[in-house]
Amino acid sequence: MKLGAIEAGGTKFVCAVGDEQFNVIERTAFPTKTPAETLAETVAFFKEHPVDAIGIGSFGPIDINPDSATYGYVTKTPKPGWQNADFLGYIQRELDVPTAWTTDVNEAAYGEAVAGATQGDDTSIYVTIGTGIGAGVVSHGGFYAGRTHTELGHLVMNRLPGDDLVSVCPFHDNCAEGLASGPAVNKRAGKPAVELAEDDPIWQTEANYIAQICVDLTVAFAPDKIILNGGVMHQQQLMPMVRDDFQTMFNNYQDLPAMTDYIVPAQLKDNSGIVGGFALAKDAL
Repeated sequence: MKLGAIEAGGTKFVCAVGDEQFNVIERTAFPTKTPAETLAETVAFFKEHPVDAIGIGSFGPIDINPDSATYGYVTKTPKPGWQNADFLGYIQRELDVPTAWTTDVNEAAYGEAVAGATQGDDTSIYVTIGTGIGAGVVSHGGFYAGRTHTELGHLVMNRLPGDDLVSVCPFHDNCAEGLASGPAVNKRAGKPAVELAEDDPIWQTEANYIAQICVDLTVAFAPDKIILNGGVMHQQQLMPMVRDDFQTMFNNYQDLPAMTDYIVPAQLKDNSGIVGGFALAKDAL
């Protein structure tokens, strides 16, 4: 059995082939261009490396309702050219294998749940903090969804005093993505965040907003564990700062595990999504 995974981000696509133990056999990555170009490149990879099923995690928003006329579409995304793109339908028509369809953060959350940091947890949340902010909630083996998938990157934040940053989110003035994503950090700094010193005060601002996200997720979903991943979290100094701010904000409202067991890094690192895709493909079979 060969399993396929697609991790479709707004910046790049990652496609991979794996075995039943979720080991990567073949892998490629390429920039996200127009739907026609990008999906054709995706299909070409899997025609060269055939698989029995494919798990797909896509940037969004996407339509996850199987009864909808636009099921499998990318919908009102800010990504130019991708609005109302029939992503899933194209893959199914061209490759004709069983498929699973969800958001990119759900896919990564599932990877960590089946083979990473949250194995054995009933409810876990994977948060990515990078070009955007998103979160996937895995509960008792399935994804949390209502009339559509969650958009937890747009939780409303309490602005810190003196933070007058003009939000990078085109829809909201004070959401998590607008104030704490990678582009928000760069804009606040006036230069690439990688050029900032580890003790720059901007990181304390960033840690506070990430801690607010974790508090909101804690009271909303009561998870066993929260994973923080993404390019911003490559700043090693952030994790302990987030944990400290979380404890101050949460103020012992409920009994929680030790912070080092509750707010944690991704065990699979940058492979969370691909492993999740393999697992979803296996489920689709």
